[in-house]
Amino acid sequence: MVSAMGTPAAKGGEAKGNFILISPEHKVLGTWTDGNTDGTEFGYDFWYQPRLGVMVSTGWGAPNAFSKGFNPADVAAGKYNSAIWFWDWNKRKVMEKVDLGEEGMIPLEVRFLHEPSAPHGYVGCALSSNVVHFTIDQDKKKREKEKEGGEEWLGWKTNVAIKQPHLTVENWALPSLPPLITDILISMDDNYLFFSNWLRGDVCMYSLKEDPAHPKFVSRIWLGGVVRKGSRVTVIDGLPDGVTEIPAAPVLKGGKELQGGPQMLQLSLDGKRLYVTNSLYTPWDGQFYPEMVKRGGYLIQVDVNTEKGELKLNEEFFVDFGEEPGGAALVHEVRYPGGDCSSDIWV
Repeated sequence: MVSAMGTPAAKGGEAKGNFILISPEHKVLGTWTDGNTDGTEFGYDFWYQPRLGVMVSTGWGAPNAFSKGFNPADVAAGKYNSAIWFWDWNKRKVMEKVDLGEEGMIPLEVRFLHEPSAPHGYVGCALSSNVVHFTIDQDKKKREKEKEGGEEWLGWKTNVAIKQPHLTVENWALPSLPPLITDILISMDDNYLFFSNWLRGDVCMYSLKEDPAHPKFVSRIWLGGVVRKGSRVTVIDGLPDGVTEIPAAPVLKGGKELQGGPQMLQLSLDGKRLYVTNSLYTPWDGQFYPEMVKRGGYLIQVDVNTEKGELKLNEEFFVDFGEEPGGAALVHEVRYPGGDCSSDIWV
């Protein structure tokens, strides 16, 4: 099952969300919705919780907008999304659309807890730079009928679980710089949530053990980004609580300073090794980090101490994609061959 984000460029590159089914023999079988719906206004990521019979999907924006780089005018023109959709997994149709508004602009990666009956999930909202939590609305009957003669359905509600201020800056494209959450994941034991701020330049670790609806900050590590010592961008206000000075970008073996910002994440099954890449999407890479495009991408490792709640860069692990045979390459997704924290779903 593969998510789709829009129509082909030849047909205008308009936003349109749906899901394509591919057989084990690699044959396209059609859409997962199977005629129940034309899909959603936007598309991007999805996750399902089989014991609850629910799937949640998100949306990025219109391909004819984001494929050209980021333009704030496209946000005002409605080219980017602020909603998430709740689907009946078995009936393959949308039951609820929840608009997250200004607090949830551009919701990208979505995750349920791995425990297959847990009614808690999270979505990282890139432009707003908040993490939104969703769960069953306990004010509704657990299996109430939406209306007389309607269908049984679990009602869902949302809350902003982690709110991040934007930075007030000078010498940047805009006077306000969003941290820009681009990836989130949850440890396999459901104890910790991690997310990357691609523009601000840090990876954060939060505990879910005390209260899943209100994660508790544990640790942060700076891995480059726009906010770094020596950057032409001046930060006037908005650094995270407890951060009193602009961090330097790490320098790894061979004297290479990390370019770009932390983007996609992958966590080992034991929760001890967090792998990080730095490429978001080529047009956006070139817009915000032209030097990273020139030098190429990387894969780095962050050691996670779950007992002390610490993130530490492993300075001995550095995979450099800057000198590939075909030239400098950009790297995006990270996957373990036997399953991992951002793809495993227990049934």
